[in-house]
Amino acid sequence: MKELDNLLASREMILVAGSGGVGKTTIAAALGIAAAQRYKGKVLVLTIDPARRLASALGLDEVGNVPVQIDPRAFEDDGIRLRGEVWVAMLDTKAGWDDLIRRHAPDAEVRDAVLSNPLYQNITSRFVHSHEYLAMEQLHDLHATGEFDLVIVDTPPSRNALSILDAPSRMVEFFGSRLLRWLTVPYRSRLFTVASRPFYQVADRVLGSRFLQDIADFFVLFQAMESGFVRRAREVEALLVDPRTSFIVVTTLETAPSHEAMFLARSLIERQMSLGAIVANRVLPEALAGTAAAKSAAKMLDLADGDLASRVAEKLDGASVKQTSTVLTQIAERFEDVALVAARESDRRSELAELAPAMLSVPWMSGDIHDVAGLALIAGHLRGTA
Repeated sequence: MKELDNLLASREMILVAGSGGVGKTTIAAALGIAAAQRYKGKVLVLTIDPARRLASALGLDEVGNVPVQIDPRAFEDDGIRLRGEVWVAMLDTKAGWDDLIRRHAPDAEVRDAVLSNPLYQNITSRFVHSHEYLAMEQLHDLHATGEFDLVIVDTPPSRNALSILDAPSRMVEFFGSRLLRWLTVPYRSRLFTVASRPFYQVADRVLGSRFLQDIADFFVLFQAMESGFVRRAREVEALLVDPRTSFIVVTTLETAPSHEAMFLARSLIERQMSLGAIVANRVLPEALAGTAAAKSAAKMLDLADGDLASRVAEKLDGASVKQTSTVLTQIAERFEDVALVAARESDRRSELAELAPAMLSVPWMSGDIHDVAGLALIAGHLRGTA
């Protein structure tokens, strides 16, 4: 569709969001191919989803923190013509934290002290929402370098996607939190240190030698980097509401995912973030809900025991007329259930279309999408050229 081509051409960053199990990772990869088919330039698909499904879909053994280009021959072999380049990467939490510390440390002494702190790796791997904050940091870096013309981001499931949007402000709040003051006050107050020494001695006996002190050491060093973290968080927040950034919400038209998509779309609008499109994935044809389809099903039921079964059986190797008749009868008798689902999907699609400037659909496909040919087919449906 022209709406998608225009969206991909006019944005520098697109975040693909949606609830789990709706094919969000696949749609993100297909959007990357769609952009490279239509325009010259470098397109990066960045996955934040820990499931690592993107690598297998693009024919790679593994996707890491460093962007890699998909071999153009992988597309050429399937007759797919690209004008641009498709690159992929995935957020590496451990490498991201190390880069973060090196970037924000005020000097080499603080940097080395944090990286060598015995609790550094354990704390950062369990730090609340660290994955989301690091994702926002990496997005900022990718945008700032200008290396890629378009960055397409596959985000975690939708409620977590909102956590990603809130990650920068939560980091700012953390530096002003009571928890950080409590952890570091022994190093800022001599009186507190004297008064709390018995407590620390008991805690060390229960939790292990220097346990609380090691934690305090880490957060005192962490607090020394406050200005860098806060400044970057504000820059990331500005990037999310920048007109060059847009969101695409992916959903199926089942009840729960479609309601989740409506919640996410409305949340983005309330936050004054650009909602570029909603993609309905695995959609039944709307024609199934029409009267013509119902008449066809009724006619099939009438003919299932006669000539129709014979003609179909001739086309099927080893199938008897009786077996074929049974299958045709079952399909025709259950068609009303399929028609009802298609009608409900049509209603939900109309509700979603009211929230976004573009409503795109991808039909049900047989089998899993596991290669570039399948992704290119989805890209064709998104662009309206399939």
